[in-house]
This record gives sequence, structure tokens and C-alpha cells, in this order.
Amino acid sequence: MTDGLTSQEARERLARDGPNDIEPSRRSGFAALVRNVAHEPMFLLLLAAAALYLLIGELSEGLLLGGFAVVTVGLVIVQQRRGDRALDALRALAVPYVRVLRDNQWVRVPAAEVVAGDAMLIGEGERIAADVQLRECTALECDESLLTGESVSVPKQVGDAAYAGTLVVAGHGVAQVQATGLRTRMGAIGASLERIDLAPTPLQQTLARVTRWLAVLAFILSVLLAVWLGIGSRNWLQGALAGIAFGMSMLPEEIPMVLTVFLAFGAWRMASVKVLARRPAAIEALGAATVLCVDKTGTLTENRMKLVGIVLPGSPAAHDPIDDALPVRTALLCAMLASRRGTLDPIDRAILGTGEGLLHQHWALAREYPMTPKLPAMAQAWLRADGTVEVAAKGAPEAIASICRLSADEGSRLHRQVEELANRGLRILAVARAIAPRSEALPSLHELDFSLLGLLAFEDPLRADVPDAVATARKGGIEVAMITGDHAATARAIARQAGIDTSAGVMTGDALEALDDQALARVTRRVRVFARVTPLQKLRLVKAFQANGETVAMTGDGVNDAPSLKAAHVGIAMGVRGTDVAREAAGLVLLDEDFTRIVDGVRLGRRIDDNLRKAIFYIVAIHVPIAGLAFVPVMLGMPVLMLPIHVVLTEMVIDPLCSFAFEGVPEAQSLMSRRPRPRDAHAFRWQSLRGGLVAGLLLLLSVLGVWGIALANGGTADEARTLAVCALTVGNLSLVWMLARPQGARSAFASWPLVIVTAVSVMVMTAGVLLPGARELLRFAPVNGPGLLAAMALGIAAAVGGGLVAVRTQRMDLPGENSLVDLAQARH
Repeated sequence: MTDGLTSQEARERLARDGPNDIEPSRRSGFAALVRNVAHEPMFLLLLAAAALYLLIGELSEGLLLGGFAVVTVGLVIVQQRRGDRALDALRALAVPYVRVLRDNQWVRVPAAEVVAGDAMLIGEGERIAADVQLRECTALECDESLLTGESVSVPKQVGDAAYAGTLVVAGHGVAQVQATGLRTRMGAIGASLERIDLAPTPLQQTLARVTRWLAVLAFILSVLLAVWLGIGSRNWLQGALAGIAFGMSMLPEEIPMVLTVFLAFGAWRMASVKVLARRPAAIEALGAATVLCVDKTGTLTENRMKLVGIVLPGSPAAHDPIDDALPVRTALLCAMLASRRGTLDPIDRAILGTGEGLLHQHWALAREYPMTPKLPAMAQAWLRADGTVEVAAKGAPEAIASICRLSADEGSRLHRQVEELANRGLRILAVARAIAPRSEALPSLHELDFSLLGLLAFEDPLRADVPDAVATARKGGIEVAMITGDHAATARAIARQAGIDTSAGVMTGDALEALDDQALARVTRRVRVFARVTPLQKLRLVKAFQANGETVAMTGDGVNDAPSLKAAHVGIAMGVRGTDVAREAAGLVLLDEDFTRIVDGVRLGRRIDDNLRKAIFYIVAIHVPIAGLAFVPVMLGMPVLMLPIHVVLTEMVIDPLCSFAFEGVPEAQSLMSRRPRPRDAHAFRWQSLRGGLVAGLLLLLSVLGVWGIALANGGTADEARTLAVCALTVGNLSLVWMLARPQGARSAFASWPLVIVTAVSVMVMTAGVLLPGARELLRFAPVNGPGLLAAMALGIAAAVGGGLVAVRTQRMDLPGENSLVDLAQARH
């Protein structure tokens, strides 16, 4: 085997050759961002309005609108950069790790730090991080379709080359890195692996379509309005400005940006609780999860396996693993011979750590028998000094019993021993040994004459915070199902400690196999603990839960878990012990393999959904009065109320409020006491739209009332406009404060962005009313104090009414407080 590198050599080569990375930066340059914004309808309308003002000699208005066009570009760039920074942080977390030999020790390093000359471990389910040459391998096969297009796996032998980006589909080995980064075959052809999937979610696609249709509708109506006013008043310039103002008021250009920002920052917030969102759609789905299907080892437990006892055949008690008695040492040595060295598997590490120094260093590995779904046991054959072969096997007790050909009495005795240990929550493996003559082709395990050497008892304590997390999930209407390959008694004991429902008993993989799909769907309405389950059976369980209308989140880490991870609404891969195949199939990756992180992710998913509903409600509500004020007075033959500059000023408030203020609203106190929302009940649905339309109509009527009363009492158009725009501004801000206040919060304070935007808006409104230059620019006029206060009071009253509509809409749109009894009855 190659000796690998020292840390100093690795640093020098990394500095010389650069990082092992062929993925180009996704971040758009400044010029590209400006070009994208220049094609936006809002930007084009701003430029058109500015040009019209300049043509008629209104220099100040033209320059101001031109300045607002620049500000619009700046806002988009700021939002894009914030999203880029959040995604860059996610990509840093998504970088895969590999195992290399440094300073004569196997260590995990980011794939980007692999250098030429490194000795690297590769195994089933992993993507090879660089171009390598194989130094050792056992039954190794690679899928090179990414490079060749051929879907047939390629067998590999010592001395063969393997390439960056190709997938190990079977076996394992040790390889020496030959080329990294752009010097690899993949780098030479310009290919790259996707680490974060930025494909638009179904909700993003829906909103994009709605926005495009509204843009077309706004264009048609604004042209008709301009023609109507031009013909009626013979003032085509005024008609054009009114049409532009109406078109700007109709464009909900905030919606796509808001959703992008919410999902980007939602993914960033999830990363802060050690949950990496590879696909934005997973964020939407996680908040709606009704069933969490989780593995036991490492997720509910600490994954700190400790070998606590060895039980010999026929012995009533467990022996200390380091007991000097020959049968105990023989059983431990056999377990070590059946374990892989240099692995991250906690069972193998616990065994090898316990018996360090017992191995025969001069023995050579002759063959490896990998674990299969039909025989959950693995074995390794070793060439002994006397020329014979010793085959050491370890695995599930029933699997080892099947290759040992135990008598009925021996099988019953073994079963009782296993049950006694498993009832204490211990994980149990059996070990057996066979001696065979040396031959070119060793027989299969069932053809060898195995002798049972004993049982190994491992302790893997439950994580201390799991019971509280399970209780939180169940309070939030989420059932937790434990799916494990362990013994049924072990699964039952751990489930009880965790607070998972065991009242319907434990279903084993054998019992599951005997059921058809309909019967299994009925079983999953009650049973929450599944033991001795194979990865293929996990897929059936996912489909069974889905057949009952559940939104399923499933954890997995192995190659065979990929189908169930893909089939689940939310696939959650293990970040440390998970294979690359599992991570690529999953929408979420658990960076800290702890069940509480999943519950934290659900909490954040619900918070994102809540705040997105508020933002969309607000966007709909505020666009109704803006569009109505630009349209209604003109159609009634009254003076024009909303000019482009007024629409732009309002939009300058809406954009940052939606993108920053609503995204940062803290979670409601009742967030994890509610049932999950239906999976198809996304934020942009009729219930939310109807509430927003009603709230917007209230604000529109109040502002039109201010406008009409002012004109009826002899006020000029500029005086009426001053009062109406002030009422709209105050009503707008009041509505935001009502929506952004967290449900159940003791303080009205929501977020700093909201405070800043409110302060700036009030200052601009005050300047427009009090300063002569600003009044002229905004087409305002001096107004008396009582009239201004009355106008603002009407705006606030309308906003309060809109806020009450929002509260009612939220209560109707979201599930109510969860009752475990009601939920159980509904499921059964």
C-alpha cells in the first residue's frame, strides 16, 4: 500500500496545484446583473416615465425617476448578493469529504484539499474525488457513464485507473491520486457535479407564470388607460404618465424576488441548525411533514458504539470483552477478523478498538464476503500461516445461525439469549468461524462449516434531547416512525426510551414482506416501530405512508437507501456516514446526525411558510390600493391621483419590506402546536389571495374617501393628493406592522429592517408635506393639521381592518392547535 503524504507535503502540493475543484462559480457578475435588471418591466417603465418628464422640461422629476431606476438596480443587486452569500455558505457545507492517509493516519478532508500523491480510501456509494490509480481493491466496480455514456459498470483491478466523478457501485479499495481539479479527465471536458440544486420549486414556477400574465395584463390595461385619458382630455402626455403609473402599480415584480430571497435565506437558516438544503423544494415540503421515518443508530442514539459484553454459547451471563479467557478472546478475535480496518463504521471501530493488538499482522486477506439483503452478515477470509483459510463472520444472530446449522435446541437457546440482551436496549451481533483448505475459489458462506463462537453486545445510548424532540414533533402533529435493521426487542426498548409510540407493537421485515401493499398501508396507520427492515423494504414503507395521505420525511445513508430517499417527499441523507449516492438522492443533508436537527428543520420550514404567507398577503393587499388609485379617478373623470413618482416611492418601501422585514419575523409561539399544513396548501392560494384583496380594498376605499372628501370640500387636486398619499403611506406601514408582529409576541417590535424602512418613509412623507421643494416635486400642496391627522387616522383604521382580515385568513388557512387524541383518531 502507498504510504501517503505528510501534512506538510500536502500543503505544499495544494499551494502548487490549487484546489481540487472543477466547478465554476455560479455568481453573476455586476454587468450581468445590470443587464438582467434592464430587461425588467418596472425598470423600463421607470426609464419611460423619466424620459417623458425630461421631454416636457420637468428636469427635477425626470432626474428623480432616473435616480429611482438606479436605486431599483441597486436593490436587485443587493438582494442578489445577499442570496449569493447565503448560497456560497451552503456550497461550502456541501463540499464532500474523502478519507486520505496523512502522517500515517487515515483522516477525513474536504475533497477540494486532495492533492496528487494522496493515498485515498474509496468504497461503495462514493464518488471518486480525483483521477486515481488503484493500489488495493476488493470486488471493485465503477459506473463511468458520466464520462463514457455507458451504463454498464466497469470491474476494476489493482493498477487500473479510476476517474474523478465516477461512482463506486461495488467493493472498496485504496488508490493513489494521480491528477486533481482541471487536470482530471472530467476537468478536461469541462464537466461538473451539481452540489446544490437551484432548480425552481413548483411554487416558484407557479408564481413566475402568474407574474408574467399580470405583466401582460398590466401592459394592455395601461395602454388602454393612456388612450382613454388621451382621447378624453386631449392631453396625451398626461395620459401616457397615467398609463405608466397604472402599469407600474399592477406589476407584482416583488413576488419572484421575495420567493427567491425567502428560499435562499431559509436554506441558510437551516444550515445554521446543521441541515443542508440541497433542493429548495425540500424546504417547502419539510414544513408540511406529517411522518418522520428515522433510523435508530446515530440519529436517535449517540452512535458511540461500545462493546460491553461477549456471551458465549450456552453461557447464562455476559463476559467482559477484554476477559483473558480463551473462548472470549477467540470470539473477539473472530469479530476483529470480520471487521474492516480504516472504516468509519461505528461497530467495526468499537470491535477493533477493544481488541487492539490481538490481530495476526502476517495474515493476508484472501476474500471478502459483503453483506447482502438476503444474508445480513459479512465475512472475511484470511490466509493463515499453516496454509489454511480462516473465514470470520459477524452479523445478525439469525443470519449467523443460518450458516452455523444449529440444532433446534441450540437455536432456541440462542434466541433466548438474544431476547434477554435486546430487551435491555443493547445491539446484538453474532460471530462464527470456519476453517477451509486453501483453494483458488473459496466456497460461499452457506457451503462452509461454521461454528458459533458467541454474541457481541453493544451499547449505544439514546441522545439525551431526543425524548423532548419526539414530544415536540408529536405535539406538532408529526408522527415519528423508527425504521431499523436491529433486533425487534432492541428497537422496542429504544423506542420506549425515545417516546415513540409502541402501543401497536413492532413489525419485523419478515412480517412486512408477507403483506401486500394495501395491508401494509393499513398497518402503517398504527405501527410506528419497524425492525430488521432492509433498504428495499424502506421504499415500501414510504409508499405505504404516502398511500395514507401522509407527507413523508425519510432518513437514509446507504446506496440502497437512495430509492426510498427519492420516493419520500423529503429525503434526508446523513452527512457524515452517508454515501454520495444517498446525499445526491436526498433533498436535505443532516450535517449533524441528530434527530433534534430534523425537528429544528421542521420548525424553520413552518416559520418560512408562515412568513411567506404574510409577505404574499401584503403584496396583494398593497397593490390593490396602488392600482386602484391610479385607475379609478381617471375612469371617473377626476384629476389624476397617482403619478409615476408616487408609485415608485411606494414600491421603494414595498421591496425591502417584503425581502428583508417579513423574512426575519420570529416564529409564532403556537408554531409547533399546530397540525402540519396540507402539502398542496402553498402560500399562493385563493384563501390568501382573497384575504389580501379584501384588506387592499379596505385601504383603497379609505384613501379614495380621503381624496373624494378633500375635493368635495373645495380642496385643490394637489391638496387632495397630499392627504390621499399620506393616508396610503400611513395605512401601508400600519398594515406591515400588524402583519409582521409575531403571533403571541409580547412586544410590537418585529425587526430592524422594518424599523428602518418605517423611519425613512415617515421622513420622506414629512419632507413632502413640509418642504416647499419636495412638495413641488411630489405635486403636493400645504394642508392643515386636522385634515392631515384625519386622513392618517382613516389610513390606520383601514390597516387595522386589513390586519384583522389577515388574522382571520391565517386562522382559516392554517391548521389549528393540534390534539394528539384528535390526530390519532383522524389517522386511524
